Amino acid sequence: MLRDVDYVLRKLDSMRAEGIWPNGLRYLWTDAFGVVLYVSLYTETGEQRWLDAAERLVADVERVLGRRRGLRIGEAADRDGQYFHYLAMWLFALARLGDLKPEYRKRGIALARDIHPAFVVPGRGVIWKMQEDLSSPYPGYGLGSMDAYDGYVSYRTLDEDALAPEIAQMRDLMQRDWRTLDIEQDLGLGMMLWLAHFFPDEPWAEAQTRRSLRTLETIWVDPPGYFSRAPWLGDTKFAFTNYGVSLGLQAAGIWLGRVDRLNAFFEDWRSGDEYDREAITWVMACTSHLPGAFLTRGGETMIESDQARERSSAGAVVDGSAPRRKERG
Repeated sequence: MLRDVDYVLRKLDSMRAEGIWPNGLRYLWTDAFGVVLYVSLYTETGEQRWLDAAERLVADVERVLGRRRGLRIGEAADRDGQYFHYLAMWLFALARLGDLKPEYRKRGIALARDIHPAFVVPGRGVIWKMQEDLSSPYPGYGLGSMDAYDGYVSYRTLDEDALAPEIAQMRDLMQRDWRTLDIEQDLGLGMMLWLAHFFPDEPWAEAQTRRSLRTLETIWVDPPGYFSRAPWLGDTKFAFTNYGVSLGLQAAGIWLGRVDRLNAFFEDWRSGDEYDREAITWVMACTSHLPGAFLTRGGETMIESDQARERSSAGAVVDGSAPRRKERG
């Protein structure tokens, strides 16, 4: 995995100087990545300032986005409601900070117990987006395609015993669809690789890793070296979603040459829209260069051999059509 601390420090300095992050508007997904990034920096450098920064960020997120139950999507007026997969990423961030400060793990367990009944429909799925007060689903939104997997990993990372009933419900939902779930968008593919690397021997993880790599192979554009948004969107690309793919590939320990290629391409490429200055782009760029605490302990990966690092074939998986549910990004 990459450990480019110097890149991250330069990027953090430039983001702060331009008022992008962490001194910009709060956004739960970005800030969850930021907390884990700070934990990674603390682990790499041993400098207390990064642990302090992580705690300050958690406090600010809870102050700005916290609600009676759960956390709002973002501070901007159009970022209302609550996404389960954002909350799950926040739970993972609290778990990683909780490795260093146990009170954050307790906070994460309490949050998971609080939000779980609102989002989870036992035997059916996880609602993708809820009203801000968690009173009902957000109009026009149904079940998420990967949300049960998000919850399963985050809950188990927090505390398998304390959240055993919630984990069992997520496991049941996964058992119902992992054989047919077919993710098609780049960020979802990368995040599935990341989720799967925590429990590589479980059947869902083995199958979804192979399937995700197979689809990623079809959207790799070379030259110049990036993953398109989806198989039918060959010319559409986003930096932040590619950085999510990078995280997944580093978690799986494969195609690390492509990680270098996409990092180099998006460092200079500009979309000409708001994403050029969005915090999500550059915080996830930092994660791509320093995945650190996002990965399992000891740097263990799902695919170990040098040959696998650049192998193109992803192998066969069970065929089947997936239910069309909301994908992320």
